Amino acid sequence: MTSSLTLEGVSAARGGDRIWTDGSFSIGLGAIVGVIGPNGSGKTTLLQMMLGLLPVASGTLTVLGEPPRRGNPRIGYVPQNYTAEIGESIRCRDLVTLGRTGARWGLGGRSGADRASVDAALDAVSAQGFADRRLSQISGGQQQRVAIAQALVGDPDLLLLDEPLANLDVRHQHEIVELLRDVHAQREVTIFVVVHDLNPLLSILDGAIYLLDGHAHYGAIGDVVDSELLTHLYDTPIKVVRTAQGDLFTRS
Repeated sequence: MTSSLTLEGVSAARGGDRIWTDGSFSIGLGAIVGVIGPNGSGKTTLLQMMLGLLPVASGTLTVLGEPPRRGNPRIGYVPQNYTAEIGESIRCRDLVTLGRTGARWGLGGRSGADRASVDAALDAVSAQGFADRRLSQISGGQQQRVAIAQALVGDPDLLLLDEPLANLDVRHQHEIVELLRDVHAQREVTIFVVVHDLNPLLSILDGAIYLLDGHAHYGAIGDVVDSELLTHLYDTPIKVVRTAQGDLFTRS
């Protein structure tokens, strides 16, 4: 069966410097996966390699059973600092449309199929109510919904999100996590999420890639949420607490 991501002896480098090495694991389709590690450990670098934006330094990496390639329509991507990259003056609906039409933007108009796909993506993230407003006129949580809609408009098999909860308050973090749960269930899309704090996502994660001591590892979430492992990973004491209902959360 095709995997969402397979690494065989993979090393990552940037500017000639090795960031991590010895990545060897495979992750099946249909999972929600966290990507964790301290700042500078190479989390975004992994996503860039999956997107074909950065070559592997050594080893073999495949995404959805294929070598990485730029512009793969089977992958939807939400980068960090989303609004800073595209500006805030564009209307939300037009931004999602751009994710659908790509190079055809402004040249040949939009087909009925384009409009239907844009509406479906906006519906999937509950953004129709503010779709005709500019990004500058909506909240950070709403902006993140639009970003996810743009990533979904091509009906991808894999969704990559780089720190989607950053700079959101607790309520909006919870809303985005629930949105990801719904998108995963309704669209059967595999999701990889780079995250600094595991706690908001623990209820939906199946596993996590963790970048520890210069190496890349993968484990089921119940194995990764371990006091000793997380303390070592972040170089600060972290406790893992299990509630009477069986839920896990971490605290430092």
